[in-house]
Amino acid sequence: MAIPPATPAFAPLYLQIKGLLERSLEARQWRPGEAIPSEIELARRYGVSQGTVRKAIDALADDNLVVRRQGKGTFVATHTEERSSLFRFLRIRRNDGAEVAPVSRLLDVRRTKAGQDIVRLLALRQGDAVLVLRRVLDYAGEPVVLDEITLPAALFRGLTKARYDAYGGSMYSFFESEFGVRMLKAQERIRAIAADAAAARILNTEPGAPLLAVDRVTLTYGERPVEVRRGLCVTRAFHYLNELY
Repeated sequence: MAIPPATPAFAPLYLQIKGLLERSLEARQWRPGEAIPSEIELARRYGVSQGTVRKAIDALADDNLVVRRQGKGTFVATHTEERSSLFRFLRIRRNDGAEVAPVSRLLDVRRTKAGQDIVRLLALRQGDAVLVLRRVLDYAGEPVVLDEITLPAALFRGLTKARYDAYGGSMYSFFESEFGVRMLKAQERIRAIAADAAAARILNTEPGAPLLAVDRVTLTYGERPVEVRRGLCVTRAFHYLNELY
């Protein structure tokens, strides 16, 4: 088949194929966790060499969009593979180095209109509706992280506390499974702040105690922003881990 003109002609051929595969992933032609067609099938479909397809899939794997499994094939990456997804996006670690999965408690969900900052960060229109979720991450029964998560209401119709509580998995797997929104990558800013009275009460600390504030904008396909999150973390026994390659 001919390569559609949406991809610039000067892009390497494997990147053009990568773009076509990304569009198929975004359209959920292959659902999260499912195998995509073999390299030979895809080469035949797009009229290119198997080597070109292999390079395109390698690039998708580098972006965490697909997962190669030796002897089994290539599968659409999914947030329901809890540990790999959880520790990719959750950078809070215990000071003793132990990897401990937290328990997520959703406190409440409210619907409101996007303020100016949220309009800018989520590329919305003035007056668009958003959902604001507050949740706590508990480690060994102790509250460590307080998140305020803002989502475009149009993408998450029907999201309620009861629906999340009934789901039972991680929040990003909930977004993917229930609403078809896959979180692919994030941009974060980190700074130290003092706990206000409300945060101190929820996190079981003193007002004015030091907290780590992590401000995140999360992107889906096409670099589209779909989540704004502020996480406040008590760092007495925890730290933020960033691995550089």
